[in-house]
Amino acid sequence: MNYLAHIYLSGENDLVTIGNFIADGIKGQAYKKYTKDLQTGILLHRNIDTFTDAHKTVRQSTKRLHKKYGHYSGIIVDILYDHFLAKNWSKYNDLPLEAYAKGFYDSLENHYDILPPRIQKMMPYMIADNWLLSYASIQGITKVLEGMNRRTQFKSGMHKAVIELKEFYSEFENEFTLFFNELIIFSKQKLEELNEI
Repeated sequence: MNYLAHIYLSGENDLVTIGNFIADGIKGQAYKKYTKDLQTGILLHRNIDTFTDAHKTVRQSTKRLHKKYGHYSGIIVDILYDHFLAKNWSKYNDLPLEAYAKGFYDSLENHYDILPPRIQKMMPYMIADNWLLSYASIQGITKVLEGMNRRTQFKSGMHKAVIELKEFYSEFENEFTLFFNELIIFSKQKLEELNEI
């Protein structure tokens, strides 16, 4: 899953949410140097990724892209799924996405000192371009995929995946909905377990 899903699945605790958000940059045992709530978020992120990568519905989505995008298919599906979460946000949360995103950006700014340097550098761009809200439109997702393509030195061709998104829109949306309902249940259980450790 991509940023919006990870943030959403973290629950109400700001520090758990930030831990989940920064987790990709925290390797191996390095998470142990963080406070308990941040550790919980990092471990939750890892569990979500493991659950997602092994899920048959997600594999169905990635299979559709594999021939053209190879090992980048999983990253593309993560981004496409964030689009469907943003687009259908009102089904999952009572707070409008714009307000939810602002709350998260405020939390990042309030906890700036504990963010890894990479996130500190990225944060102003994320806020200025309102990434979380932009995911709701195909135009916004196009921008994200173009950015990811740049990050792979233009090797991935990920920016072209908008073609498949439009072509198989309802298939991807149905797969997201099926999968995400299961992921919500899994994440809640996992968060409870981690909070008890």
